[in-house]
Amino acid sequence: MNARRLWPWLLAALALVALWHEARQRPIARAPGVLAAAAPEQDDLPTDATHWRKGDIDLRPLARFAATARVLARADYRFDREAELAPVDLALGWGRMSDSAVLEKVDISQSARFYYWQVREFPIPEREIVESSANMHLAPADTEVARAIRRVRVGDVVHFEGYLVEARWPDGYRWTSSLTRSDSGPGACELVWVERFTIEPRP
Repeated sequence: MNARRLWPWLLAALALVALWHEARQRPIARAPGVLAAAAPEQDDLPTDATHWRKGDIDLRPLARFAATARVLARADYRFDREAELAPVDLALGWGRMSDSAVLEKVDISQSARFYYWQVREFPIPEREIVESSANMHLAPADTEVARAIRRVRVGDVVHFEGYLVEARWPDGYRWTSSLTRSDSGPGACELVWVERFTIEPRP
């Protein structure tokens, strides 16, 4: 087959790949109602808890952590320093921040490892938005967890367990998790070493 005849087949294949990718990324539609009622669970660890490494990165656990939450936004990273540890950030909501009736009135975006929200008028109190949502940097503990995280779509309800951690690079750079859900701004994101990750059945 000559190149001129091959081009239509290549264009058709590229179009099919683009449609498949779009379908995988399409947000999950959800009816109104709270999907994840409980706030994340966090338990203290002893100060001498065991460290571990991922490549040349030293990881110090700060607290046990588990969450069930709705995915409000997703951002993938490949080229920043942190991508070797946490290639995916999920903006997550629980309580009324997992309710479509509330979320349709909140504009949500992510950029440069931050999560942003805007409203014209508050559907729920501002403090509740802050305390019922967060941007979380997810560091998969193994390839199975990494594959599960890659399948996530906006609107999914996910459950994961692991540790909030501080990561230290050989040159002294540190990336430290927040330890509270009530903060905002720089340093307010959770850095989670994820040992188990599941997606609830989609509607």
